[in-house]
Amino acid sequence: MMTAELFPIEPWHVRETAFEMGLIAETESLFALSNGHIGMRGNLEEGEPHGLPGTYLNGFYETRPLPYAESGFSYPEDGQSVVDVTNGKVMRLLVDDEPFDVRYGQLHEHERVLDMRAGTLNRLVRWMSPAGKQVLIRSTRLVSLAQRSVAAIEYRVQAIDQFARVTVQSELVANEDQPERSGDPRVAAVLRDPLVAVHHETTERGAVLLHRTRESGLMLAAAMDHEVDVPGRVEVGAEAREDVARTTVICGLRAGQELRIVKYIAYGWSSLRSRPALRDQVAGAIAGARYTGWQGLLDAQRKFLDEFWDSADVEVEGDPECQQAVRFGLFHVLQASARAEQRAIPGKGLTGTGYDGHAFWDTEGFVLPVLTYTAPKAAADALRWRASTLDLARERAAELDLEGAAFPWRTIHGEECSAYWPAGTAAWHVNADIAMAFERYRVVTGDDSLEAECGLAVLVETARLWCSLGHYDRHGVWHLDGVTGPDEYTALVRDNVFTNLMAMHNLRTAAEACERHPEKADELGVTPQEIAGWRKAADAANIPYDEDLGVHEQCAGFTTMREWNFTDNTSYPLLMHEPYVRLYPSQVIKQADLVLAMHWRSHAFTPEQMARNLDYYERRTTRDSSLSACTQAVMCAAVGHLELAHEYTYEAAMIDLRDLHHNTEDGLHMASLAGAWTALVAGFGGLRDDEGVLDLDPQLPSGIHRLRFRLRWRGFRLTVDANHENVTYTLRDGPDAKLTIRHAGTPLEVSTTSPSTVAVRPRTALLPPPQQPPGREPIRRSALQ
Repeated sequence: MMTAELFPIEPWHVRETAFEMGLIAETESLFALSNGHIGMRGNLEEGEPHGLPGTYLNGFYETRPLPYAESGFSYPEDGQSVVDVTNGKVMRLLVDDEPFDVRYGQLHEHERVLDMRAGTLNRLVRWMSPAGKQVLIRSTRLVSLAQRSVAAIEYRVQAIDQFARVTVQSELVANEDQPERSGDPRVAAVLRDPLVAVHHETTERGAVLLHRTRESGLMLAAAMDHEVDVPGRVEVGAEAREDVARTTVICGLRAGQELRIVKYIAYGWSSLRSRPALRDQVAGAIAGARYTGWQGLLDAQRKFLDEFWDSADVEVEGDPECQQAVRFGLFHVLQASARAEQRAIPGKGLTGTGYDGHAFWDTEGFVLPVLTYTAPKAAADALRWRASTLDLARERAAELDLEGAAFPWRTIHGEECSAYWPAGTAAWHVNADIAMAFERYRVVTGDDSLEAECGLAVLVETARLWCSLGHYDRHGVWHLDGVTGPDEYTALVRDNVFTNLMAMHNLRTAAEACERHPEKADELGVTPQEIAGWRKAADAANIPYDEDLGVHEQCAGFTTMREWNFTDNTSYPLLMHEPYVRLYPSQVIKQADLVLAMHWRSHAFTPEQMARNLDYYERRTTRDSSLSACTQAVMCAAVGHLELAHEYTYEAAMIDLRDLHHNTEDGLHMASLAGAWTALVAGFGGLRDDEGVLDLDPQLPSGIHRLRFRLRWRGFRLTVDANHENVTYTLRDGPDAKLTIRHAGTPLEVSTTSPSTVAVRPRTALLPPPQQPPGREPIRRSALQ
């Protein structure tokens, strides 16, 4: 188990104090490094042992047929899977003629540290070979946030007590063996030898390998070069074959002497450019890295992260576990997006092959809110990627005999890759989630240019989709039938409240955007009549409500469905133990659905409705999804259940640091990691923006003494510093000297000249804390300490 003893709680580091073979796959995910373009799992430099070897390039994938027992019209035909590309991490070490391997000899010391301020993975090993030769090995690895195509490793070997002949074999390796596929559908489809060799060559101290995928036709180039520093004589040689390139360094070290190697690695890929162009691209990237030098790369990494933390850091006093975890989450969210540059942000980032490397609604719904407030440039790039797939979304809508655009439920390149209609295509809300992300970016940044550049077309085409999907009944009420909301245990329903509220927002947002950009709207063929039709549908949309129970229905008729038998059916996750024919017609919920609607469209509910709705749905939510805990934390805090909210915050934050879902080995849960920020900032900080203003209402649970977080809002940088009595707002800088926000629903003017301190508004719970399904209480903090 990933305990605090093995991984001590530190505010800026994730430290592994000893090597545990049984946790190797999980730590490879935790210690993954990425810049949004290149992703490297935290595999050991010597390559073995490993859990899941992995180096990934964002958007680089292979296609494969999607299996169907029975095919149907408009079913997606091809899947897309992320490919483990050429591995440049390998640095094999031989002491005399014995290979360094943590499973042999004596491992006196082994420590790895993920440094979230420096952006590096550091390793220290003290090892004695079976023949009794002792060496000290120190490595530092980075994936450059400043130079998009570059990664680098500093590798140092010191002889401790006697002379040793040291050989380092630095490699590029393609088509590594992958582990067998798990029976868990969340685990990626394994591709055997996906890369076909195209070209290989050596340089004086390095090499270049070029490969292409068999089916998707993408071409990849990987290059390496080395700097070698050692006292005395050294021999360096390079060789290359189709799938392996190797630079070998041999020297002799007396006691106390050290060999230092800096390995520069570069990657490039394209579906269009030629082999010489890709070869020259990686050669140029290597040249740039060598020019910058190892220390220059370290300095640029630290500078990039200093600027990020200055606008994004969250400080949590009283809960050191959440303090470490929220920074861990922010760090990995940044890594997944910083240099993605109009590529997707996958559900696992670039940390593993879980979900086949696909992007979902998680990106716009959970990750982009964090980036919009902390790193808006990365958020804009992610939205540009979605917009770049608009033509594919239009084609998908046409294939489904619908107007507008139907964005995919899961994809890498833009085509729909979900083979399961009820939890894929029918989850139409992904289109409104995308629209909401565009609108949030505009509201939070105050920048209309992205909307004019590409967002308007997305808003228009998704609005057209909703009008094509929806219909009016004879009473003039507008309905959406055959939809699946966030809760995938209740599929193909009528009038899912979350979906209807999101569609209403999409329709109104599109209408307002067209009025802001009339000429561009005219180019898209939008007429005043069409805009009026969008508003009419939004105004007439049905929002089911059970008057007898005094709660909103998750979908029409939900509160009259059969109750789930929690006495006998509690093997979680239910989807792995129960047939959908039992799940779909029952009042059992996979993840926050109606409760998520209360977070994202909060102004549509009164405080009393929120309290009753939460009480009702909390008892039926199994949290079989990593997306749920952060939302439950936000809404428990909103209705005054602050201690329960703290437990949910802890669970969302620790999902990977403690492997709570037992699948961290497949990659990190980006949405839940982002959710740690959301639980703290939107939950205990009270952040809302769904009415177009910055609304804050901090209140802390007993276990958190102080919460301090930073936000970007329309060019301003705002710091919120809350304790149990009051909150101080500090406007650090911005386009003006003053900014009006809302504190606890009341307008408050803050100024760059001096901080503003106001009292915290107490939240009184209207109902007792709700119960959860048996065995589904949130993870208690004390249980993992």
